[in-house]
Amino acid sequence: MSEGDAAVVLVHGAWADGSSWSKVVSGLRSKGINAVTAPLPLTSLADDVAALDRMLERVEGPVVLAGHAYAGAVIASTRDPKVKALVYVAALAPAEGETVADVFYRNEAHPKAPKLAPDPHGLIWLPHDAFAAAFAQNASPEEQAVLAAVQRPISPACISVPVGRPLWNDVPSWYLLAEQDRMIVAQTQRFMAERMKARVSAHPVDHTPSVTAPGLVVDLILTAAREVRG
Repeated sequence: MSEGDAAVVLVHGAWADGSSWSKVVSGLRSKGINAVTAPLPLTSLADDVAALDRMLERVEGPVVLAGHAYAGAVIASTRDPKVKALVYVAALAPAEGETVADVFYRNEAHPKAPKLAPDPHGLIWLPHDAFAAAFAQNASPEEQAVLAAVQRPISPACISVPVGRPLWNDVPSWYLLAEQDRMIVAQTQRFMAERMKARVSAHPVDHTPSVTAPGLVVDLILTAAREVRG
């Protein structure tokens, strides 16, 4: 698996869309890596895994699959044999029989974490001010405004269903641990990463390093691609 023939599929989490990976896509493409994002409907975990599988059908060659936040559960639920490595970016990694909510609420929330509840349509939106307070506090005001404007709500059906055997049991994984994360506290991230036996790269970054520290994300994905090849 060389850098030239490796494909990278990037999967967004809750309250985001594929544009949250734009800087990472550019960084990977500058290194000769074919990188695409998988759009998730965020309507249920099964729907999101199906959407990822449809994108994987469109990608040729071995794949490094990267997920942010909620998408950690999605990337670990695919069974596509092209996936050779997983990269977790401040991502949630429930074990078999756990739900996303189980790990998300494992430890006490950060004081600036938003209060979350479904709206009258049963969808969970992130409050507008949470993008500056917790989701991407290291981003510029302009970037925070864009993140808020393009957010996609998530259904409780995404986070309340127990997962099956996660793919990280069977393929190597890497974890970017965001030490300044106010959405998923660092203690929770470290617990999951160590349980996965992932190779951990910890940095003083916020919950959305794909926007605020894209170079670190690119470097970790390149490391995964190179080491899988080796």
